[in-house]
Amino acid sequence: MAMRFILLGGPGAGKGTQAKILADRYGVPQISTGDMLRAAVKAGTPLGREAKTHMDSGGLVPDEVVIGLIDERLDQKDAGRGFILDGFPRTVAQAEALKRLLNRKDMGLDGVVSIDVDDEELVQRLGGRLTCQGCGAMFHKVFTPPAKEGVCDTCGGALYQRNDDKEETIRERLATYHRQTAPLVDFYKTEGALKSVSGLGGIEDITNRIMSALEN
Repeated sequence: MAMRFILLGGPGAGKGTQAKILADRYGVPQISTGDMLRAAVKAGTPLGREAKTHMDSGGLVPDEVVIGLIDERLDQKDAGRGFILDGFPRTVAQAEALKRLLNRKDMGLDGVVSIDVDDEELVQRLGGRLTCQGCGAMFHKVFTPPAKEGVCDTCGGALYQRNDDKEETIRERLATYHRQTAPLVDFYKTEGALKSVSGLGGIEDITNRIMSALEN
């Protein structure tokens, strides 16, 4: 089944996990702007070189560069049957640019799915992550704790909490997400494209909710 849709959701909502599963189910590519930027920089394409100058200086890559990369990506053969956009758009300006691009290509969206998880749940999910200093294995204080506290099950290395997994950092990320994305949710509601699903429960349950929202 051809499917073209966007996945929205806060940090820790499970967008990346669901995008991978759904890409496999529908036989369409998961298009992540982060992956595309890294690939374009590595390939040294004109847009990749332009993106690299912004990334090297610590600045944001301009919308027109990202849209240019998406334009090129959607022309590739595997996107002919559909695609999942993961991590884009992030702002209303990007959503409007994407709409113009899709109109020009005569591509309609089957929907924009928002995976809804409240902030306290996201803080618990992200704030409990532990990383092994030795092998990089990931654990979680609540969901996947190590057999012995503070020690990696895999290599016996010490576990630590990364700065971006600390509660104050997570709350800052969530505040930024809400500032940028709340208007985006309203934009797609007005367009009649928004489909909200609960991001609570098992991975398979959430996948089924998303598929049901898209197909009904």
